[in-house]
Amino acid sequence: METSAPIIVVGGGIAGLVTALAAAPAPVLLLTRSPGSNGAASTLAQGGIAAAIAPGDSTAAHAHDTCVAGSHHNDGAMVELLTSGAVQALEWLQQRGVVFDRDNSGALLLGREGGHDRPRIVHAGGDATGARVMAALVAAARTAPHIERQAGVDVDGLMLRNGHVCGVCVTRADGSQSAVEGRAVVLATGGVGGLFAHTSNPADADGSGLALALAAGAATRDLEFVQFHPTALAMPGVHSLPLVTEALRGAGARLLDMHGQPLMAGVHPLGDLAPRDVVARQVWSACEAGGAWLDARHVGDDFESAFPTVLAACLAHGIDPRLQPIPVTPAAHFHMGGIATDADGRTSLPGLYAVGEVACNGVHGANRLASNSLLEGVVFGQRLAQALRDADSAPSGGRSFKFLHRGPSLDVGPLNRLRGLMTQAMGPLRTGALLQVALRDCDALAHVGWQGALARSVVGAALRRQRSLGAHFRDDGPTAGHATKDAWRAA
Repeated sequence: METSAPIIVVGGGIAGLVTALAAAPAPVLLLTRSPGSNGAASTLAQGGIAAAIAPGDSTAAHAHDTCVAGSHHNDGAMVELLTSGAVQALEWLQQRGVVFDRDNSGALLLGREGGHDRPRIVHAGGDATGARVMAALVAAARTAPHIERQAGVDVDGLMLRNGHVCGVCVTRADGSQSAVEGRAVVLATGGVGGLFAHTSNPADADGSGLALALAAGAATRDLEFVQFHPTALAMPGVHSLPLVTEALRGAGARLLDMHGQPLMAGVHPLGDLAPRDVVARQVWSACEAGGAWLDARHVGDDFESAFPTVLAACLAHGIDPRLQPIPVTPAAHFHMGGIATDADGRTSLPGLYAVGEVACNGVHGANRLASNSLLEGVVFGQRLAQALRDADSAPSGGRSFKFLHRGPSLDVGPLNRLRGLMTQAMGPLRTGALLQVALRDCDALAHVGWQGALARSVVGAALRRQRSLGAHFRDDGPTAGHATKDAWRAA
């Protein structure tokens, strides 16, 4: 293969865009299903970017909170890379046009979110951080001479030569199919929220890249750890739910049960700002019992400037959060597991790399700390780009290729049934009995569509882990279906 062959980056979220931009001057072919930043979960991120920049804060303190949230299942070396790279990540983003919120003195404003012991979250446009960051990166990519962008493309296969991944198989919006060669393939396709009945992710976050890697035989890691965001806007019958940002609880909002009583009182030392897995279990149980609400009425007139995204979403559905509590529900939010990678994004298949939510290098452990996801995309996207610039080209050796395809997709009816099944069996509270039923049904669906095969792998991983850890909470005891006061201790 010629050295001029491009690096193929699949996915247009923050991890894919950072990798593509930082790979300059190497040529990059960026393939996305949707145009611009549409369809990227990064755009919907209301949380900000965690960085230890306040007086008295430290990367060690940030790392400590990351590992506590992750139930100490984290890879310590990866956590060190993440937290120590935060300041440089902010600088890199600012150089590409991201404008972060500052106070009247010009200092960066810092908020606090769940699992952090102090304010260290940088925002852009209040709760519009994801949209602001993505807009800047998309604009930079459009003007970058080394990047060729192609939208409306579904990557449904990998091309191998001599055991080395050397390209992708694509299906375009008009139904045409082709194979595209590259000197490396990067999967940056996001998470698996689309496999659940309710998710904070866009529909495109359906695990397609992970399914492709599984079909090709790539090693995976920690597939059972799926984080549920505890406060999505409760809208029955809607698949992709708007988030109600954690920063509201950082600003003093309280979670309430159906009787108007504080939901997190006595549950965890951090109360409403406990790690997401703990809060999600409480909210899940409250919803099962009649409902859960977030009371943020004290924010008042500051709502429009500090939380414009939440305010707009609530008003669009007939709820004024300045005057009434917001109905909330847990929603599938982030996959801590994924394609097993090293610090530079290498997978077990030569020539195949992964970065962002689809990848798993162990940085998040069993439960991701709030506002570490955008940071992950920048820090590890830059590292991957450096590794790709330094890497040798794929070995040549004739024109004989092997094609590995993801397989057909489930139709709407079976897909909706799968989503309901995954929500019940793989939600914030899990039991061995429900997981066994889910595994059987997923096995049947695996013969029909790739989503079934992917779900089977996720459920199988959950069955194998028999004790609770982080977002994987086995509720097999006599109080099945109810989070207990000391649930956080078992996680």
